[in-house]
Amino acid sequence: MTIGDLIRLLSDGEFHSGEQLGERLGVSRAAVWKQLRKLESLGIAMEAVKGQGYRLTKPLELLDGARIVAGLSRESRGRLSRLFVEETLPSSNAFLRERFEQGAGHGEVCLVEQQSAGRGRRGRPWTTPWGRTLMLSLGWRVESGVVALEGLSLAIGVVLSQVLERHGLHPRLKWPNDVLLETREGGLGKLAGILVEVSGDAAGPCEVIIGTGINFDLPDDFRAALDQPAAAVHDQAPGVSRNALAVELIDALLALMADFEAQGFAAWQPEWNARHAFAGREVDILRGSERDAAVAEGVDASGNLQVRQGERLMSVSGGEVSVRARP
Repeated sequence: MTIGDLIRLLSDGEFHSGEQLGERLGVSRAAVWKQLRKLESLGIAMEAVKGQGYRLTKPLELLDGARIVAGLSRESRGRLSRLFVEETLPSSNAFLRERFEQGAGHGEVCLVEQQSAGRGRRGRPWTTPWGRTLMLSLGWRVESGVVALEGLSLAIGVVLSQVLERHGLHPRLKWPNDVLLETREGGLGKLAGILVEVSGDAAGPCEVIIGTGINFDLPDDFRAALDQPAAAVHDQAPGVSRNALAVELIDALLALMADFEAQGFAAWQPEWNARHAFAGREVDILRGSERDAAVAEGVDASGNLQVRQGERLMSVSGGEVSVRARP
């Protein structure tokens, strides 16, 4: 019995006694109780009524690998080597890195209900509530070297935005790796993050792992514990299915990676600039302990952010640079 097995039974809207759950899952009532306690520790709200049993306060849509593969386009099914759907991992990116070390990885996608040791940009921790986000990693081999991947994280932001726009959302892009959305309180909050990790020859074959995490339906207590405003898909589109969105995103990312090596970021530059969250606004450019004020303009064909200080136009590249809008 896994957490997912228990959730599938509890999320049908009906009450189930501990005895019924044990019979359905083939375990003892004590084992069921132990897993129910684990659900509480994961922040999954339950209802318990004496004489009736247990059910989830709010149903969860679990990821369904067979449904996702069946929904993919013919082109994507040809490009996809393997789909993994895991309940818990330290990191979906690390999972695919191990796959590359084993000689696999290319064209593989890993989805996970919760990751416990995920990383964002600059090594920041990225933790997620169980079953309330869409955590996805994609592995790909590139023959032309690292230079062919300039601006890839920005192109991924465009792809992610285009998928969300089909469902009536209006995401904005923050250079270089964040997707923003208006929060329930107003103002912009982080909806998704993107992490691209590359290993291999700078001038020859290399392996790239694309990691993206989309907030889907965040509990209030989880939001309150964050150090920045957060937004979620269900804030504006409560009817969107996680599995359906996973299908659309995998379709779009596989199509992007099939062509990106030949096209480069220039093909995506206008679309990114059209969604630029801070265009024309004064921002702080942070480099370690240094902070410089500038006015943000668009990104160039390599994905560098153009900023203006007086009459001086400068290009800001990635690495250890962070950009924050001024109030």
